[in-house]
Amino acid sequence: MHHDFSPSHYHRTLGPHEPVLAIQPGDSIATTTVDARGYDMHREQVTPRGNPQTGPFFVEGAEPGDMLVLHIDKVQPNRRYGFCGSAIAAHVVEPDHVSERPEAPLAEWDVDVKKGTATLVGPESKLGNLTIPLDPMLGCFGVAAKGGQAISTATSAEHGGNMDYRGFVAGTTVYFPVFEPGALFFLGDGHAAQGDGEIVGSGIEISMDVTFRLDLVKDKAIGWPRGENSDWIFTAGNARPLDQATQHATSEMVRWLEQDHGLDPLGAHLLLAQCVRYDLGNFFDPAYTMVCKVSKEILTAIPTD
Repeated sequence: MHHDFSPSHYHRTLGPHEPVLAIQPGDSIATTTVDARGYDMHREQVTPRGNPQTGPFFVEGAEPGDMLVLHIDKVQPNRRYGFCGSAIAAHVVEPDHVSERPEAPLAEWDVDVKKGTATLVGPESKLGNLTIPLDPMLGCFGVAAKGGQAISTATSAEHGGNMDYRGFVAGTTVYFPVFEPGALFFLGDGHAAQGDGEIVGSGIEISMDVTFRLDLVKDKAIGWPRGENSDWIFTAGNARPLDQATQHATSEMVRWLEQDHGLDPLGAHLLLAQCVRYDLGNFFDPAYTMVCKVSKEILTAIPTD
């Protein structure tokens, strides 16, 4: 079944909030998200800032120990105006370079969905009116956190949250552990484009039209978010410092290779030793995100006996 859902309120935590809609596994939903500061498609502020989330959506039959499956079908900006920060975070540059960072006025972008571009409008710099391709993505989304917690949309953990990974685009499937009855799925914080790490604290922030489908795998316990697209399988670890995020992502990939791809521990370690790739997600907020990837082309070469 398909559902068209128009949100009337939003959340700035991912936790056991009252569901806005109950659906069956396999149902699809078309909805909208506001930008990170709470502005909608009409550039009206309808909720306070802080990565406001649409949802949560209750999936019938979902219980702790299951795996929620998210199919992202559409992520499309629904207005022309986008904005972002303009100075790289102090912890991303050398200590001696911190004082040399420029003042950080809000940068404004003209987002043209038909042309598939975003053009820098201001502030004035030697970049001029730089035009870049759109690459729309979801920055913050996931399920209700474990232990009955309501965790801020500023950060991330096993439940997902503010991961800001450029791979969360249309055509991607994402897997989440379920911690609460119904899973309670949230989404928001759309970016028209973003560099790796979200190192200025934002992508090109914008409101979105989003279509997605939620499925359920019973009795399939996973530890951290997983995902796949046409070319890669990947896992996301969310923690601070960055080495801990890398540990979570790598261990989750080892478990996935052993559980679902038939590898023994030695085979999984040997494969990752030469074929793993890492992508940087959020490198700005309280928890960092590291993504561990393995090529599907490599996986198809593994003997099935």
